[in-house]
Amino acid sequence: MSSPSGSSAPSPAPSSLARPSLAQSTASRFAKIALGHIAREYPNKLDHVLAGDADARTPRDLHPIFFGSFDWHSCVHGYWLLATLLRARPEMAEAETIIALFDDAFTEEKVAAEIAYLARPESRGFERPYGWAWSLMLQAELMRHGDRPWAARHAPLARVFVERFEAFLPLADYPVRAGVHTNTAFALVLASEYADMTGNAVFRQLLTTKAMIWYGQDAACQAWEPSGDDFLSPALIEAEAMRRLLPRETFEIWFVRFLPDLARKQPVTLFTPARVSDRTDGKIAHLDGLNLSRAWCWRTLAGALPELDPAKPLVINAAMSHLTAAVPHVAGDYMGEHWLATFAMLALTNG
Repeated sequence: MSSPSGSSAPSPAPSSLARPSLAQSTASRFAKIALGHIAREYPNKLDHVLAGDADARTPRDLHPIFFGSFDWHSCVHGYWLLATLLRARPEMAEAETIIALFDDAFTEEKVAAEIAYLARPESRGFERPYGWAWSLMLQAELMRHGDRPWAARHAPLARVFVERFEAFLPLADYPVRAGVHTNTAFALVLASEYADMTGNAVFRQLLTTKAMIWYGQDAACQAWEPSGDDFLSPALIEAEAMRRLLPRETFEIWFVRFLPDLARKQPVTLFTPARVSDRTDGKIAHLDGLNLSRAWCWRTLAGALPELDPAKPLVINAAMSHLTAAVPHVAGDYMGEHWLATFAMLALTNG
């Protein structure tokens, strides 16, 4: 794929109508998991600032579409997961249930209510940047279902988040390198999917410019990870953002400087799946997500390495070891079950 400027850039995750490769049994399993939580209102962890007594309202009242899945952003990417599964396996038994769910959720009235919530002065920082980026990722996927009205109805909400990125990124002098929701590289990755899908070259250039300001001079990454509640690898998601946004030749130069010792399996922590000591603890359970998101990044980065690069087989093996460690645990306890299948989908269908 070429970048909007016409220079050669590494291919992002699928952003065409091509179906991601996924076994039907896996697709059905993931669909059942998502359908089990996407309309489950409680338990619920609200990101909600109250300005008065009248603001003490239920999740469904505040968010008529994204009220389930424990929190708003998990519900958004639960819809992304189901939309992606429907495209991958339209013949699966759960397809009609998914279609009915989407027809009920994506109405003009419900989207308007979600937008009205964002218009509150207290909602300026709502879900920044993680939820913003997932809303754009969802819109990109809905656009691939061109025979359905969902994308057209959801588009006004996505536009609000584009505007928020456009207002916020020029003010964001420093990146956030945490391995959780505030990570700015992850937001650039998902937002770039939307920019590519919509052909919005101006927005993509904004993302690219900010990536270079934030990360362009990074070198010899030490990878001080994982932290105890990471679900993203600060090192690898940064590399994935640069892979997506930079021309291929520029990325290759940057990547060798950023992780110069991959062929010696260094930093060793990036090759070692995280141990998850308690999957009933919502924060510790994040580490299953870390293993999945590392697998996703390792797979896409492997595709950017030359065939004869001695690091390539090590990177591929790292992806597989992280997948093996995490995929069996996408369901079981609700603290992981309400979101982990999304990251498993990223890991299985990219790279």
